[in-house]
Amino acid sequence: MLRIDAHQHFWKYDPVKDRWITDEMKVLRNNFLPADLKTILQENKIDGCVAIQADQSEEETKFLLELAQKNDFIAGVVGWIDFRSPNLKKKLQLLASCVKLKGFRHILQSESQRDCMLREEFKNGVAQLAHFNYTYDFLIYPDQLPYSLLLSQQFPEQKFVVDHLAKPFIKFKKKDEWANDITQIARCKNVYCKLSGFITEADWTDWTEEEFYPYFDIVVNAFGTDRVMFGSDWPVCLLGGSYEEVVGIVNQYFSSFTMDEKEKVFAKNAIQFYNL
Repeated sequence: MLRIDAHQHFWKYDPVKDRWITDEMKVLRNNFLPADLKTILQENKIDGCVAIQADQSEEETKFLLELAQKNDFIAGVVGWIDFRSPNLKKKLQLLASCVKLKGFRHILQSESQRDCMLREEFKNGVAQLAHFNYTYDFLIYPDQLPYSLLLSQQFPEQKFVVDHLAKPFIKFKKKDEWANDITQIARCKNVYCKLSGFITEADWTDWTEEEFYPYFDIVVNAFGTDRVMFGSDWPVCLLGGSYEEVVGIVNQYFSSFTMDEKEKVFAKNAIQFYNL
């Protein structure tokens, strides 16, 4: 069975650029590059991956594309671009020749204006993406799900994916409001969801596999197996566990599903969404 990791990162650690990595996250204060991931993917029978931006710069988008060009197992790149740029359309046209560039992401979760995705400048940027068949990844916290829903409704032809289940508060066992809002956005057929990043929303040193399953249940029931995809969130996942543990949790959850459903979650949905 073909398997794709639909969400992971690469970086060369820089204390200024990567100041988001706090002291309690010091395990991430290292370089994480394709040579480090390739062996891990092979050990876990993962055939390819999608590299996702972590730094909001066009330089990083170029960096990820260069890595993808040199490493066949990097099937796609989700970069960053400034939607506010007056030259946005020209920039997108120039990037169109980069066949492994599949979409874009902005770190919405850190914005002080929680509904910033509804600003005209942001919507003007989103409006350009479909012309180039680019996707958009939502990196949000639960409080931003209603705003992301509104954006998704305004652009029904644009493909969106919610990263990390929208980061529910697993550590505090809070899910009711999140469950309602994630179910609402799932009604938009142009929105997918990644089973990724969940391990870092739990207690990093004291979690059990079973505590993730109620959140998986809600997402799978809402989106169905046609619009859910697996992502490791490596290396950020190392804060809460190993790559093997993350894969193992998702493998175990889907162990009773049909082979067709497993193939969709672990590869086909990512291939279809990102046009890999």
